[in-house]
Amino acid sequence: MSTLKVPDLVPPPEQDAKRLKEAFDGLSKFSFSFLGLGTDEKAVTWVLSQRTASQRQLIRQAYQRLYNESLIDNITSELSGDFKDAVIMWTLDPAERDAKMAKEALKKSKSGVKHLQVIVEISCASSPYHLAAVRQAYCALFDCSIEEDITAVVSMPLRKVLLRLVSSFRYDKELLDIEAAASEANQLHEAIKAKQLDHDQVVHILATRNFFQLKATFERYEQMHGSPIDELDICFLLQDISSVGKGDLVSLMKMVILCIRCPERHFAEVIRTSIVGFGTDEAALNRAIITRAEVDMKLIKEVYPIMYKNTLEDDVIGDTSGDYQDFLLTLTGSKF
Repeated sequence: MSTLKVPDLVPPPEQDAKRLKEAFDGLSKFSFSFLGLGTDEKAVTWVLSQRTASQRQLIRQAYQRLYNESLIDNITSELSGDFKDAVIMWTLDPAERDAKMAKEALKKSKSGVKHLQVIVEISCASSPYHLAAVRQAYCALFDCSIEEDITAVVSMPLRKVLLRLVSSFRYDKELLDIEAAASEANQLHEAIKAKQLDHDQVVHILATRNFFQLKATFERYEQMHGSPIDELDICFLLQDISSVGKGDLVSLMKMVILCIRCPERHFAEVIRTSIVGFGTDEAALNRAIITRAEVDMKLIKEVYPIMYKNTLEDDVIGDTSGDYQDFLLTLTGSKF
């Protein structure tokens, strides 16, 4: 499901580190700069966009060892704009990257529930091992836990849901209990009818059940109650949302369910939302493409035209340019 194109024969990390150093100095064999002046952005894309996460970390280590310089620091000083931001995000260790995104999201949490998408994605559209690695990286980077920061900046009832999501470690094997799926589908239905989306049992089900069990529960919900749970807008939207102040909870719970049931649809929506309207939300566009390139970008590309009539590549081309565009298209498997 990954769109990453890695060469059959990958050079040693020392060789890649040397190519990157030459690219920063304008001395790369791929360079189009005159007299070797300036950074060769195409060489940077050529090297980094065709390496896996583990290979990129080996390149970072080799770069530090060979030149006693940080690869991330040199990317920061030698590149610019949206291209720089995308390359840095891609080069970071995935757990480190997601921990930093979570920290930024929590800083902006008072701006609305949209920024909390990152926390939901890490908790509900990633493996339990990745979530554990992000929590560990968060502590190492910021000298506190992600739970502490959620508690400090997110108000109830969103805090209750997010704390359970980030604290869980779901069983990752395909183990199903069909009777439990039917029972818990009914519990979800009753909670929606009662407009109690933050009911303890609802939060417990969504935060602790393995993804296979939850998908079975959602399927049973559809069979028993008439339509897929992620399309039950009439049930999620509470009467007079504004007066009871539950609008953010409704939005958050819909994100949770969609990220669990069909993450490719969620990320297709993130990409589309980032590029429609006035201006581009490059942070959201980068997040969706960079975090999913090695996960399920192939599925996102398949569902995108079904949802929006345009291909993902065409929309990216229409809203980006230059080296930034080339880098994103490479990660989606559309170049090189």
